[in-house]
Amino acid sequence: MIHTQAYAALTSLSESLKPIHLKTLFENDSDRFTQCHLQMEGLLFDFSKQKVTQAVIDRLLELANEQQLKAWIEKLFNGNKINHTESRAAWHTALRDIENPRPEVAQQWHKMESLVNRVHQKQLRGYSGKPIVNIVNIGVGGSDLGPLMMTHALDKDKHPYAPDIHFVSTLDARQLHKVLDRLDPATTLFVVASKSFTTIDTLSLAETAKEWLQEYAPSHQAVMNHFIGISTDAQKMSDWGILPDYQLLFWDWVGGRFSLWSTIGFSIALKLGMQGYNEMLTGAHAMDQHFKNTPFEQNIPVLLGLIGVWNTNFLKLSAQAILPYDSRLKYFASYLEQLEMESNGKHTRRDGTPVTYRTCPILWGEVGPNAQHAFYQLLHQGTERVMSDFILFKKGISDSKRAIFHQNLNIANCLAQSRAMMIGEDNQNLHKHYPGDQVSNTLLLEQLDAHHLGMLVALYEHKVFVQSVIWEINAFDQWGVELGKKLALDILNHIENQSTDHLDSSTANILKHIWEQRNEN
Repeated sequence: MIHTQAYAALTSLSESLKPIHLKTLFENDSDRFTQCHLQMEGLLFDFSKQKVTQAVIDRLLELANEQQLKAWIEKLFNGNKINHTESRAAWHTALRDIENPRPEVAQQWHKMESLVNRVHQKQLRGYSGKPIVNIVNIGVGGSDLGPLMMTHALDKDKHPYAPDIHFVSTLDARQLHKVLDRLDPATTLFVVASKSFTTIDTLSLAETAKEWLQEYAPSHQAVMNHFIGISTDAQKMSDWGILPDYQLLFWDWVGGRFSLWSTIGFSIALKLGMQGYNEMLTGAHAMDQHFKNTPFEQNIPVLLGLIGVWNTNFLKLSAQAILPYDSRLKYFASYLEQLEMESNGKHTRRDGTPVTYRTCPILWGEVGPNAQHAFYQLLHQGTERVMSDFILFKKGISDSKRAIFHQNLNIANCLAQSRAMMIGEDNQNLHKHYPGDQVSNTLLLEQLDAHHLGMLVALYEHKVFVQSVIWEINAFDQWGVELGKKLALDILNHIENQSTDHLDSSTANILKHIWEQRNEN
């Protein structure tokens, strides 16, 4: 990236723009919004509060062309093996075209729909003959965060016969036991979601769930009627005991953090029904088509990604806040933390050489009104420069007078905060001085439903991909998480054998303190 002509031009532009306050850009151009926003059906992207000029946008587009972004987009949609370190495609876009699905995808959709309908129609029954009314989704990472975020956000749109859905991901088992304590085993179904079906976090929780059921069910066969498995490995599911009719498959070309569009989204389909699930896919597919076919200068994911590169590499901002102004998006920032930081938190280029520039910023966030009373203090008066994405919906929860009042209050707060971060406020009392000059985007969607949420998630997926191409990294592997897993198994072996051989002094002495406490009890 640093050897391109556009990089040098952008470096020069950044030096001239850094001293200019954001409010000055608005003062110099009363119609700045017109030149600094993009639209597609259902979505408006306002980047006028970014420290960019037309010259900056032009050079960023040149950078995209010099980095062959168009060719990389074609590789993504063609299913090329762009995840080169694992020799896999990253073909999650192939899961979203419900009009022309791949045969293997259509087959799994059909199987998933059959299971969803059986649950909704009270035909899926437990060992006592009672219908299943509670679902416990056991998974971690992409097998948890995506379905959890979606089902929480779209709870208002749930199918009238949807079961109660619970999510368990923490391997300490407290979360699982808290759920089990209030469930009837006879009416509970466990969904064990794991791409490899070897993840120790997931399988250890699944074994605990199995032991819980064994206390009540009359036979092993009866126990296994309470488990559905979702994985790329049918054999490993069978080895664990998942019955063939209760196995849902997806494929190694679906990355874990991109997997909610696959059968990993089973819990979403249970919540929304297949019609709602398909609306989510249709929204994502609309964003796919926009990303694939729209010229870069009008392409929302491309510009969102390029502006992020500008902020990260040229304005030297190292933090990104996600600020949705809708309480239903409580888990959206957590979902994006994995999507962005696991994808682009890399220090090695595709060619195996180390990067010499920043890649992914630190990303965090919270529902906007809550965040205003938490960390906005830092955004307004702290020493850190932060880029923010404000996410807003035109429509509230209903058209009642009171609901409209609350939505207007919500909109006012969102726009006030982005404006305050931009303009600031001079005050001789430094305790009351607001520097302003904090950059932000605003994403305005029609309403929070399956279609528009599908669009929004796909938008951020494509933003991540755009940035990975500019940074010359592979967004689709995650080798950084493997070392911790390997060391955890080694330390578990030390714990089981009450040994500290070959461990560092910190780890060894923490274990000794734990063992001393246990012996005292």
